[in-house]
Amino acid sequence: MTATAPARTRGSEFLKGCLDEAPILLGTMPFGLIYGVLAVNAGLPVELAQAMSAIVFAGSAQFITAQLIGQATAGVVVVATIFIVNLRHALYSASLAPYLRHLNWGWKALLAYLLTDEAYAVAIVRYQRDDDAGQKPPFQHWYTLGAAFTLWSSWQAATAVGVFLGGSVPASWGLDFTLALTFIALVFTAVRGRPMWIAAVTAGVIAVLAHGLPFNLGLMLAALGGILSGMIAEAQAGVAPRRPRVDL
Repeated sequence: MTATAPARTRGSEFLKGCLDEAPILLGTMPFGLIYGVLAVNAGLPVELAQAMSAIVFAGSAQFITAQLIGQATAGVVVVATIFIVNLRHALYSASLAPYLRHLNWGWKALLAYLLTDEAYAVAIVRYQRDDDAGQKPPFQHWYTLGAAFTLWSSWQAATAVGVFLGGSVPASWGLDFTLALTFIALVFTAVRGRPMWIAAVTAGVIAVLAHGLPFNLGLMLAALGGILSGMIAEAQAGVAPRRPRVDL
């Protein structure tokens, strides 16, 4: 006799999402704590620093916002910079759309709010695995909810700890530099292929050259320059004749 797979229910899918997301918390929770410390040291009120984690809920956006506010950057520059930084979420949404298009607007709004890099990574792997197995479980979105909610709740807790400790961390620790180190590490682990390297190098060069511009406009110019150069390089690679791939 062949054992049948256990039926997938809302509860089992939610729990599976929570469990699959849990190992990632070892890497995200320290950054939530650091954000809380940096936000308070940048001059944000405790309530606003915590509210940003609940409302914005985007690690990179929160780090950059805290840094820009600490440097008294104009509000329009802050909003424009965060908009550009978070454009990648449109790609995540497009990737998940085929699996979630049957949901009502309430579900879509909830999952859109909870969507992060880490939640997307866990969800898309599960969906693609089900596709490869020829399965279309009816409660896949509960898996995404479990993964995303696990990250959301841990991020709120980590931020609260950082906010609470913010006033007791001496400035000599230089935690503000952890933002740069964090993104450098993310870039080196995520960049693959010539277009992405061109985008990263271009953005880095522009950021250095435009560092002295007022209102931190150099950061926004660097993001735009990196995106445009990457798109141009990708377009040129698309029209160029493909070389045979050799796997060693």
